Amino acid sequence: MKNKRQKKILEIISEKNIETQEALLDELIKAGFNVAQPTVSRDIQELRIVKANENGRYKYVRSDSQDARFSNLLIQTIISVDYAINMVVIKCHTGMAQAACAMIDSMKYNQILGTIAGDDTIFILLRNEENARKLALSLKKIINN
Repeated sequence: MKNKRQKKILEIISEKNIETQEALLDELIKAGFNVAQPTVSRDIQELRIVKANENGRYKYVRSDSQDARFSNLLIQTIISVDYAINMVVIKCHTGMAQAACAMIDSMKYNQILGTIAGDDTIFILLRNEENARKLALSLKKIINN
């Protein structure tokens, strides 16, 4: 039963944008599984499912996905995020700014005009203040999640 349930969990998260354990639990119940929230929580851990940011919203994904690697790297490296006008400033653990910056560059976010990384700080120049605010908010959600 556990294997069938976990297989169904992987199927559900690959087909739908599941943002919470409660939503996943509801989907499992709809699929005919008699399951409780603690069981779903254990399954999430065993399957190495994590929340990743997709277009400003979080959803469950397998930890081996690109989104999960992106989120995990940022969680491990970023200390703080702030913005002023059209620039985002990211403070990282010493020696980690260039790795985090490379990952941000790989996003190919078209509102980013350029990035500069030092040893522990990243500067990101965006097209306007609204873009900077949105990027800062998205990054804060990732690291505080």
